[in-house]
Amino acid sequence: MQGLVIKSTGSWYQVETENGKIIDCRIKGKFRTKDIKTTNPVAVGDEVEIELEPELSTGVITKLKDRKNYIIRKSVNLSKQAQIIAANLDQAFLIVTLASPRTSLGFIDRFLVTAEAYDIPASIIFNKLDLFSDEGLEILADYRDIYERLGYPCYQVSAKDGTNLEEIKDLLKDKTTLVTGHSGVGKSTLINQLIPDVELKTGEISEWSDKGQHTTTFAEMHKLPQGGYLIDTPGIRELGIIDIEKQELSHFFPEMRELLNQCKYHNCRHINEPGCAVLAALEEGEIDESRYDSYLSIYHGNDTRS
Repeated sequence: MQGLVIKSTGSWYQVETENGKIIDCRIKGKFRTKDIKTTNPVAVGDEVEIELEPELSTGVITKLKDRKNYIIRKSVNLSKQAQIIAANLDQAFLIVTLASPRTSLGFIDRFLVTAEAYDIPASIIFNKLDLFSDEGLEILADYRDIYERLGYPCYQVSAKDGTNLEEIKDLLKDKTTLVTGHSGVGKSTLINQLIPDVELKTGEISEWSDKGQHTTTFAEMHKLPQGGYLIDTPGIRELGIIDIEKQELSHFFPEMRELLNQCKYHNCRHINEPGCAVLAALEEGEIDESRYDSYLSIYHGNDTRS
């Protein structure tokens, strides 16, 4: 029997079968002995084969089908392992806030690099528009300018007030979309607006740390009224880059990628080499300094800070 993993709760997975039935499944023992370096061999969005357990209402996942892509991050406490956040995506939305809590440019860049590496179209949604001062709107315009010039679509919404959400609904239609970001950026509030029947819990921002409280415990896939799926994930505090070699990192920065064949040396690191087209573009202001700082941070392995 074939199905789609729609929720992960650690050791158990909810699988929706082709006839729409939802079955709680565990993983066949052999899964965990294979050479899988992820903490979760099966992720939300995976297509799997299952066998029903005799005289029980549960099943066993016996086979994982090939993934077309996935979003992955380094496990914070297990440096040699990784966690697959979601698989088989048509697009990914990063929810960003400029305050309460603040999303750093470095975090945005690490997410975009990961999406580029696995060929997943990414968009940035700036939330909490209802809280913006005039100064905040100017900063927002600067942020948008950085990323829209690189080809990343940017949207500004207020999940609380419902501002500009119709445009987001249109983007989601008939697609499988990952929605992620720091805890406290308003993911759950946004999803409640997009899918009113879901009724996700929302949390307050911690006053002392300005960090959001985790309200989503496990990744879960929700059906959209207009067609398609939305994947909600627990808030991400840190996004460690994994499985990207240093020499290929610049390929996942679009503004660097288009200059690579112009560098004097084919193995240029874009750090201090003579005749580097990337450094020349940085000097001319054609590459944003914050983006180059992110490149250096990831290159040198300082990439888990939020």
